[in-house]
Amino acid sequence: MSVSADFLLYGTDEREPEAKPLRAGALSVDLIAGNLRTIRFRDVEVLRAVSFLVRDRDWGTCDAALSDLRATERETGFTVTYTATFTAPDGAILSCRASITGTATWLSFDAEFTPDRDFETARTGFAILHPIVGVAGRAVTVEHGDGSVERTAFPDLIEPWQPLMDIAALTHEPMPGVVAECRMTGDIFEMEDQRNWTDGSYKTYVRPLALPWPYRLKAGETVRQCVTLTLKAGRAAAAVVKAADAVQLSVGDPIGRLPAIGVGLRPDCIEEEQRHVGFLRDVGAARLVAHFDPVAGHGVKDLEGFAGIAAASSLPLTLECFVPCHGDLNEELGAIASQVRDSGAALADIAVSPSVDRQSTPPGSIWPACPPLEDVYAAARKAFPGLPLGGGMFSYFTELNRKRVPERPLDYVTHCTNPIVHAADDLSVMQTFEALSDVVRSLRAIYRDKPYRIGPSTIAMRHNPYGSATKENPFGKRIAMASRDPRHNGLFGAAWTLAYAATVAGSGLDVLTLSTLAGPFGLVAGQGEPMPAGRPRPLFRALKWLGGLEGTPTLATQSSMPQRVKALVAETGEGRVFLLCNVTPYAQTVHLGKGRLSMLDEAWLRSGGGDPAEQAFAGGPLILSAYAVARLAI
Repeated sequence: MSVSADFLLYGTDEREPEAKPLRAGALSVDLIAGNLRTIRFRDVEVLRAVSFLVRDRDWGTCDAALSDLRATERETGFTVTYTATFTAPDGAILSCRASITGTATWLSFDAEFTPDRDFETARTGFAILHPIVGVAGRAVTVEHGDGSVERTAFPDLIEPWQPLMDIAALTHEPMPGVVAECRMTGDIFEMEDQRNWTDGSYKTYVRPLALPWPYRLKAGETVRQCVTLTLKAGRAAAAVVKAADAVQLSVGDPIGRLPAIGVGLRPDCIEEEQRHVGFLRDVGAARLVAHFDPVAGHGVKDLEGFAGIAAASSLPLTLECFVPCHGDLNEELGAIASQVRDSGAALADIAVSPSVDRQSTPPGSIWPACPPLEDVYAAARKAFPGLPLGGGMFSYFTELNRKRVPERPLDYVTHCTNPIVHAADDLSVMQTFEALSDVVRSLRAIYRDKPYRIGPSTIAMRHNPYGSATKENPFGKRIAMASRDPRHNGLFGAAWTLAYAATVAGSGLDVLTLSTLAGPFGLVAGQGEPMPAGRPRPLFRALKWLGGLEGTPTLATQSSMPQRVKALVAETGEGRVFLLCNVTPYAQTVHLGKGRLSMLDEAWLRSGGGDPAEQAFAGGPLILSAYAVARLAI
């Protein structure tokens, strides 16, 4: 295939902004598109990011056009200055003059910004990200705006609402003997637990959500904000032990069984889905999850399409059904049941959610009118007698965590996740797995052993609970809240899919749905992708490996460097099967025993991307190239 490696990996030739490393003694940062990432002290991550961000009225991110960028490095530290220009969807322009200064124990990021005319925004200003690995549940000291001090801890289980409010400074120990103080000036800051959205961070951001949004920055009025980080290392500060280059896997006892693999169906893709029903059998799907929304005009014709696919594939059909809740619930759900009967669809179960819950209710907002969920579920039981009933949120864990559905009336709980709600760069997307493990742990703390399903969850966003619509992405870029994401089509999508399954493997899921059948979230390639149109996308092969292991015991598996390699191990009647994926753009080495090896990598894609050949592996170091996925049967 005469295409670039980037296209095969990411489904696009667009390059991410280049990172410029900056160092001052033991302090190091990456400067990316004017913002700071991976802020480390003695090679330990202290802050994940300090960013100046501009959100439009629908929480979309306004891209920054940088000019006059100057970066100077000296023995004593570094300085960066630049001008950034942000353009709102209505054409309003916000100009920002930024300066960054770093020394061995101090970092400052200062921004002065002015709009050319009234600028409508959901949020404009600094966001500071604290990592969660090694931080969750640990002590933090909060200085409030009035100078008072609160000693508390970063949340362990995921907090539905802001865990910390009115923040002037946060102080914690990123490692024994090292104290880090992060101070914010220029506005009121508060913290949210971004693990709700599977972001791998706690985010401290400007302007409380309880204040009205969107709001307007006044034309010609200059605002200044500043973030400073001060580091103090005592004599007893622990030495940092650097990780070995090779990844080691440790395998323990059984922790459950692997879930059934679901595949989503969508009314807007029904004709293409009907043409590719055979993919369902090939991928080892065990369930169909069909999206149905009467408010969006879905009706009998759409149900007939679902019924036909279910009949052709002999797969059980779940209906993911929004309930309008505009009047009598028994009449509304009775009408939906009548449409199901008229279509000939034989449902295996139904999950219902009030239509109003498709949109998020942020902190400080008034909850919209909605019937009690117990009444909605009772009407669903009456309309679909004897059918297993699911509930939860068809959006994300965030909404389920904030509006916890009653457990007793339900046979199972369900929700989705999405990795590009706040950021869409490659590193942030892969870091969501750090938070995903806490999502399933937090849900289990709420619903204990209740049957549990996740999905459809994909890189691209199915719908936007935080604005009027998802973002269009006609040029195949990395865009937060986009309805299409090119990485779904490349090897990155296969690695993300397998890493997702590996992360939730021990959570006791019944069904895991990580794709639809067709369309931008699907198994089938379209025009202009790494695979020819109509052929299976790379993630198809990863799902096929997972589908072939449905119901087998999964073993507790620890990767010495999960930020590089994720792994899942299943115990079959013929031995153990290791599924591994490299979640980085750099080659990784893993030590494994001998067995039969299959690989999804750039070379496999260039050779046609068919069923990967199985070959003998003698044991020892296995090199996984960028975003490679491997199966080893021992």
